[in-house]
Amino acid sequence: MIKYNIACLGEILWDILPDKELPGGAPMNVAYHLQQLSQQVAMVSRTGTDEHGRRLLQLMEKMGLSTAYVQTDQQYATGKVNAWMDPHNDMQYDILYPVAWDFISWNPALSELLEEEGLQYMVFGSLMTRHDVSKATLLKALKSPAKKVLDINLRAPYYSTSNLEWLMQACDLLKLNTAELELISSWYGHYTTHEACIQALSSRFDIPVIVVTLGSKGCMGYIDGQFHYQEGQPITVADTIGSGDAFLAGFLVCQLQRRSPAYSLAFANALGALVASRPGGCPAYDPSEIITLMNAPQHS
Repeated sequence: MIKYNIACLGEILWDILPDKELPGGAPMNVAYHLQQLSQQVAMVSRTGTDEHGRRLLQLMEKMGLSTAYVQTDQQYATGKVNAWMDPHNDMQYDILYPVAWDFISWNPALSELLEEEGLQYMVFGSLMTRHDVSKATLLKALKSPAKKVLDINLRAPYYSTSNLEWLMQACDLLKLNTAELELISSWYGHYTTHEACIQALSSRFDIPVIVVTLGSKGCMGYIDGQFHYQEGQPITVADTIGSGDAFLAGFLVCQLQRRSPAYSLAFANALGALVASRPGGCPAYDPSEIITLMNAPQHS
């Protein structure tokens, strides 16, 4: 029996781009990159009985990802997102609703997985709260002894202040981008720097680790009361789908390896940049390419 050390909960879906369809969903992207970095990952989600669902499961198996905790929904279709890149190189998304992953149900197998002694991290996103069924499952999952990792994903109209607040209250590690940081912190006061925004959230919700992606400018981390910074990588962007998810996976692996904050951010930043330089959220790569990019000249 496989002993999983990380569980990823939430959406698995197809990103429908103008010229192709790519597998995606932030939790699945994170799971893929964790798997690429030799972690034992359980992906918890739900697909429909349609062709898109069958293809997703086949792709997961091809990626080496376990499908043991992917449920099948007899009524709702597999998730899809219409995606396109705007003139600023930012991805825009139109997420279909309701779909199969809105109905992830609690069951004995999931309960057993999340109580496993070797489970170090439980990764989940804010999108999982958009329907009451998956939201109820997430509420139960938060009782797991594993460290909770919240990947903020603000997609209007699928979030609310109250849902985000209880997720932030529950998490041990928060990952978000600058737009998300600025918006959420503005609910609690007027802050003129990213550092002040981060400290406000860390203090209000008792979050020991907050990491923020800064796009081409790199990333920053607030780790146990100290700020750390990493400059950006000089890459040519193919698209930014999944680059933040890759960043999070890289950071988590370094945390499991007890790496320093500086190394963790440099590694995570390089992996995010590598993924941004290739099409889609789950491109093929060799982990040695991350180290090569880490050692390349950077820019701020």
